Amino acid sequence: MSEQDALGERESMDVDVVIVGAGPAGLAAAIRLKQIAADKGEEISVVVLEKGSEVGAHILSGAVIDPIAIDQLLPEWRTEDTPIKTPVKADHFLVLGPAGSIRLPNLFMPKLMNNHGNYIVSLGNVCRWLAEKAEALGVEIYPGFAAAEVLYDDAGRVVGVATGDMGIGRDGKPNAQFTRGMELRGKYVLIGEGARGSLAKELIEKFDLDQDSDFAKFGIGIKELWQVDPSKHNEGLVQHSFGWPLGGKTGGGSFLYHLEDNQVVVGFVVHLNYDNPWLSPFDEFQRFKTHPAICETFEGGKRISYGARAITEGGYQSVPKLSFPGGLIMGCSAGLVNVPRIKGSHNAMLSGMLAAEEVMSALARGEENAELTGYDAAWKSSPIGRDLKNVRNVKPLWSKFGTIVGVALGGLDMWTNELFGFSFFGTMKHGKSDANTLKPAKDCKRIDYPKPDGVVSFDKLSSVFLSNTNHEEDQPIHLKVKDETLQKLSELDVFAGPSNRYCPAGVYEWVEEAESAPRFQINSQNCVHCKTCDIKDPNGNITWTVPEGAGGPNYPNM
Repeated sequence: MSEQDALGERESMDVDVVIVGAGPAGLAAAIRLKQIAADKGEEISVVVLEKGSEVGAHILSGAVIDPIAIDQLLPEWRTEDTPIKTPVKADHFLVLGPAGSIRLPNLFMPKLMNNHGNYIVSLGNVCRWLAEKAEALGVEIYPGFAAAEVLYDDAGRVVGVATGDMGIGRDGKPNAQFTRGMELRGKYVLIGEGARGSLAKELIEKFDLDQDSDFAKFGIGIKELWQVDPSKHNEGLVQHSFGWPLGGKTGGGSFLYHLEDNQVVVGFVVHLNYDNPWLSPFDEFQRFKTHPAICETFEGGKRISYGARAITEGGYQSVPKLSFPGGLIMGCSAGLVNVPRIKGSHNAMLSGMLAAEEVMSALARGEENAELTGYDAAWKSSPIGRDLKNVRNVKPLWSKFGTIVGVALGGLDMWTNELFGFSFFGTMKHGKSDANTLKPAKDCKRIDYPKPDGVVSFDKLSSVFLSNTNHEEDQPIHLKVKDETLQKLSELDVFAGPSNRYCPAGVYEWVEEAESAPRFQINSQNCVHCKTCDIKDPNGNITWTVPEGAGGPNYPNM
């Protein structure tokens, strides 16, 4: 008898479409499915699984959104009371040095970098609103249930997903609260888990979906929400910067967005192809806020929330094949973020809508669990493809030539794409995965970060506290280390334990113990589900998996 059989049979539910993830892509897909069915006078059953404790609990984004997708999906939204309240009124671009800053003239910026007509939002609250719209149409949304397993039929087609078992103890055995997971079987499965989703990762590998695409690339975005002094607030201001505190060879930048109600979101993105293992994205962010051009915004203010999340950055050339037998991949799971614009939610929603249209067309033809390859052509010829193709070289130029020259060349490339429809550089390659960019610690300069002042800069543990992160303590660790020996010989001995620094939540540490080798400790209770460890471990030795349902952060307005 197998271990799964010993746990007992799972209950099963059959529906037309199963959607994994109640983010912008998943909710847009659910709404569009119901809209098309209603237009045809048909019924369709749609279930959305969301691993957060509620819709929006795990959503983290800047966010300035381009309303192109919402205008198409819900054209009446501007006449309603929505969380989309703050139009962009001013757009600033700064280059930071150690003690000063230079503002770049907006005149020099390509048109696609113009944020006028866009809105500053809490993407989590936008998703809560979209969920209400979906449920009003008859979509069933199940928060607190993590999709942990893909289900296949005998022909290898995807026929559904299973939620994780609950009530499994740290020892791997059922405890008194044990409840078997549930199978949700559908005619099609749509994957919208966000960046580096565990099921999308499995599907890409199983069906070799990335055989014709470039390396997937990522950044880590770290964000705080502040209540600021009204005299420091400028509702509708969008400010981006690059430069200090990052060195010229390390890609990244910042954002400050002034929301309504004297709220400001501040965030910092570090491209995960950095090479110095001593670098800490979290500490770079805290140092950034002490810059004279930045800290004045937060004087007299209060930090009220914190979070972190991986961001897909590979762009057009890194998008894998998105169709597989029985389903489609959408949104940030597909890698549809426009890096220079720091925007992905509009493309996520557009991809969800395209996925819904492909599924409805297939069902009308009487096809179930088929491979909908038309989706791959559809996104490339849609506004998504045009949006990503014009900026495809910005990231590789930055990586190859560094911040100053790379950003300048990227700007030139965006202009030539915009004005003439071509690039002098063709389509550049990324070169290597983010896991393979670190240099040995002995070859790099150690970075000594200042202690947090508790006013504008803070430590990791107090930050994680503000993320409202919680996991059931008596459960298996959801961060899987394949080879403990390799972790010691390579991650620690060669790279000086970068997991302690790239993780923005204090999950990993090497504990020195008397008369024994250092021990790799995983504080999985702290995990904010950013997925950075799954991306940046130099040996690909750490795999992020879903914890027990509803575990993780609980972001209120992020």
